Amino acid sequence: MSYPEPIYGDGKGEISATYRPAGTVPNLQSRTGSATHYLATTHTTHGEFGLYRMDMAPRAGGPATHFHRSISESFFILDGTVRIYNGERWIDAKQGDFVYVPQGGLHAFRNDSDAPASMLLLFTPGAPREEYFEKVAQAAEWSQEERAEFFIKHDTYWTD
Repeated sequence: MSYPEPIYGDGKGEISATYRPAGTVPNLQSRTGSATHYLATTHTTHGEFGLYRMDMAPRAGGPATHFHRSISESFFILDGTVRIYNGERWIDAKQGDFVYVPQGGLHAFRNDSDAPASMLLLFTPGAPREEYFEKVAQAAEWSQEERAEFFIKHDTYWTD
């Protein structure tokens, strides 16, 4: 394995870093108290990856078993306990634990505890997950065709 082909060709470097202070207001706030922070979107990383922090309220639940065809998903637990399904069994992932799910890997996650939990979600390559996060709660109100179109558009294939 080798390094990818260079994208930046100038020999001097440039000022192009982004900074997001820890106290930045979440991009999404649910009625249950959970929050999603867009740390690095596919737009800001030019499609390389998407990184999001999810702060889950106690007993927040989570998505059912699913897989993605074109993106991998990684979970890094910052605080609390997140139950993650690895395709075979549920794992109680705690602070510092990491789970990687390649394309096609069955997975699910949820917060079943009485305490909040926080984790980083990393999608590679980058995909426009922001629209998914912003609209998925409305999917129950849509027709079966609208839901199917939305989930296919966002590379989410449910198994339950």
